[in-house]
Amino acid sequence: MRIGLAQINTIVGDLPGNRDRILAAYRHLVGEGAQLVLFPELVVTGYPPRDLLLKRRFVSDAEETLLKIAAEIGDTPALIGFPETNPGSTGRPFFNAAAWCVAGEVREVARKCLLPSYDVFDEDRYFAPASHPRIIEHNGLRIGVTICEDIWTLSHQPERARYEDAPLQYLQGETLDAVVNLSASPWHGDKRAIRRQLVAGVARFCQAPVVLCNAVGGNDELIFDGTGLAADASGHLLDELPSFEECLRVVDLAGAPRQPAAAPADTEIDDIERALVLGLRDYAHKSGFQRALVGLSGGIDSAVTAALATLALGADNVIGISLPSAISSEHSKEDARQLAANLGIRFETLPINGIVREAESTLAPLFTGRETDVTEENIQARARGLLLMAVSNKFHALLLTTGNKSELAVGYCTLYGDMAGGLAVLSDLPKTKVFALARHLNREGERIPLSTIEKPPSAELRPDQKDEDSLPPYEILDEILQRYVEWGESSRDIIGAGFGEAVVKEVVRKVDLNEYKRKQAPPGLKITPLAFGTGRRLPLVQRYVS
Repeated sequence: MRIGLAQINTIVGDLPGNRDRILAAYRHLVGEGAQLVLFPELVVTGYPPRDLLLKRRFVSDAEETLLKIAAEIGDTPALIGFPETNPGSTGRPFFNAAAWCVAGEVREVARKCLLPSYDVFDEDRYFAPASHPRIIEHNGLRIGVTICEDIWTLSHQPERARYEDAPLQYLQGETLDAVVNLSASPWHGDKRAIRRQLVAGVARFCQAPVVLCNAVGGNDELIFDGTGLAADASGHLLDELPSFEECLRVVDLAGAPRQPAAAPADTEIDDIERALVLGLRDYAHKSGFQRALVGLSGGIDSAVTAALATLALGADNVIGISLPSAISSEHSKEDARQLAANLGIRFETLPINGIVREAESTLAPLFTGRETDVTEENIQARARGLLLMAVSNKFHALLLTTGNKSELAVGYCTLYGDMAGGLAVLSDLPKTKVFALARHLNREGERIPLSTIEKPPSAELRPDQKDEDSLPPYEILDEILQRYVEWGESSRDIIGAGFGEAVVKEVVRKVDLNEYKRKQAPPGLKITPLAFGTGRRLPLVQRYVS
């Protein structure tokens, strides 16, 4: 059996555009000899549609779009993900469904059984579950149809262990020519290896070949890597589509495994670079931006952000602005200039000394008798935010914030200052990984000045300031944060693992104290299993101490 995988990049809510993308992919794959064309989950609407589903006409418009697509489908069937209105009078109003389209019409519909409601997922808010997966018979072939989460009960991950029913048990023991999976599975580190093991396990469990077609592209904070897979009934990998790019490929389930001409670098840091570039490009372009703006401090975070923006949008579409204060060092100003020259981007300098002096003068009568503290430091950051937002408005350039996950976690950032912007590119990347990514970006020549990478990190908001004046060394901080934020360990657990009690308690205190800042932060690109944002929903006002 020859199955065409349509790994395409859709835009949430762009029903006419998605229809055209679906039909173009279908025609191409039929021309390549596909006997069935498989699309990603909810491809008609794009994933995740979230509360668009609750708009009065959205789902009916999507169903009308599906019928228009089906009218163009020939004798080669296509499985197309879409939201379906629940005809019943009870339960959620919709199904997460897959339409079997052939000969100009929708012949059958399969529905998703398992509806994730953890991390960034909230499908139980909208969809009713099906009782079991559908087996579709066509031209003497029997195909088990599953949708994304339906096969993940074999992954042995804790969040998936809570399901009472396993759709795959319904398929086990059936005589199937293939199990197909329409997927919209966001990427994070290690996801590729996890999916390979999953697909192989499903194939062995069902004793049938398995084909998974995954979404690709960035939608809001989520990045979908594609990486469609096919395995034979023994679990041996037959084919793997490229990651972080669109791909149309026909997989022959009776053929020999595909031998790639040149295997891509399968390293974590390479995947992080490609994921962030894709996420940034799609967020900008799908939002109507062609240009990006970055405030260049001469530090590592703004340098990496500018380098990623250049890769995503092209050097001609990136503006770098230095905003020095009286405290800014000469080497930082020079590093900013050198970075812009290395990247070939437009570079401007807007000193903030005058704005800071005027603000301090205006506030002086109110502040009389009070010591200088972080308030004055924040005036500098907010002066920069004011100017950067003005340039963003004037030139219709997406302002990229440059803070990393370590800083965002402990509140080492200024509301309405360095947190001002439209997208937080590095907000899910710990500081230690920012340094690793900077070195990776320099692998073919110096993009980021070596002096930027080698000097001690500093916010430069007071003379001779270093990050380690206020924070533990990042190697220690990042491991504590991973344990507390991503793994859910308590301070007692972390102290028991060998970390100093005073350091752990102070880090945990700062994380909890600064939840209000993260609530007001711009959306950030998710690249870890648990990012700040929609996947981590803590109360702002709470007093639990772990």
